[in-house]
Order: sequence, then structure tokens, then C-alpha cells
Amino acid sequence: MAVEISSPTRKVHGLDLPITGVYVIDRVHSNVEFSVRHLMVSKVRGRFTSFDGMIVIDEEPTASSVSVDIDTRSLETGEPQRDAHLKSADFLDVEHFPTMSYRSQSVRYDPSEKYWDVSGLLTIRGITRPVSLEVEVLGAVFDLSHAVRAGFHVESSFDRHDFGLTWNQPLESGGVLIGRKIELHMDVEAVRQP
Repeated sequence: MAVEISSPTRKVHGLDLPITGVYVIDRVHSNVEFSVRHLMVSKVRGRFTSFDGMIVIDEEPTASSVSVDIDTRSLETGEPQRDAHLKSADFLDVEHFPTMSYRSQSVRYDPSEKYWDVSGLLTIRGITRPVSLEVEVLGAVFDLSHAVRAGFHVESSFDRHDFGLTWNQPLESGGVLIGRKIELHMDVEAVRQP
């Protein structure tokens, strides 16, 4: 017999947080985007359209965990020729590495910045490196079927060279075609499993 849930949120250490449980990312209402410097003067933005993930929210929030798998073949920047290059062996090599993944290792709250610092391991092209995420909890609500949905905004960045993504081209005026810093932006809506 299912237990009736009276509220989608709970108060922990003065913070309003989603109730405990296993939450699955709703791909239709979430996005995974990235940006990188181009020609040293602007940014190119792209996204991945296929991904899966799970957030386990524990009674003690710092014992919670996150796991995400992204289909590298789903990359889109709005320019087919550039997309093909990014999927090639020069960059993501999607033929041999169709998935990039993230597995959290620790969670802590930063009261001065008002976000959750999630530390974990990011794997791209078979190379695994530590990467931290800044996670803002946006709240939790009941949807039309009375399931609990929680929202999160995620920011992160890393050096692409750490993952073997070193292709570049020098510019006549100095500098290079593509920056090393990749910025990640995710807006996540996740559904609590019964």
C-alpha cells in the first residue's frame, strides 16, 4: 500500500529540500548545454539531446548522490559540419566513445554561496578526471499525477585538455581557434520514483 505524501519538500538545517527518494531525470524537461571560446572573442554553444540520470536524495543531504550518462552522438551546435568535426576522432570520437558519464563522490552545502558543491568523476573518451558541480536546488512540487518533481540548476567547467581533447589551430593574429575551458550548464527536472 502506497504511503500518502503530504508535502514534496522537507526542512533540513533551515533549508527547503525535496523529500528523500530516487529521482530520475526527465529528459523532456531538462537540458545539457556547453559553451567554449571561439577565435578568442566569442563563444560557441551546443547541447546534448540524449542523456539519462538519477539523483538519490538521502535523509542526510550530504549522503545524496548523482549519476548521469550522456550520449555523445546526440551533440548539436546548429552547424552540421562543426557537429561532424566535434564527433570525430579529433574531439569526442563518438564511434569509439558513445557515452560520457558523471558519478558523484561527495556532496556538501556552501552557505556563503548558497549552492551545493557536488564533487565527482567525469569520464570523456575513456579518461576519468575529478570535476565539481555547483548545484542550485530550485524546489520541488507535485505534478498533475501527484508525483514529486524536483528542479536543479547546475554549473561547471573543466579543461578539455585533461580529457585528451587537444585539437586546435593557431590564428595568424595570435591565440588559437578554440579555447581550452569548457563550461557546462544543466537545467534538470527529475521525477521521484514510487
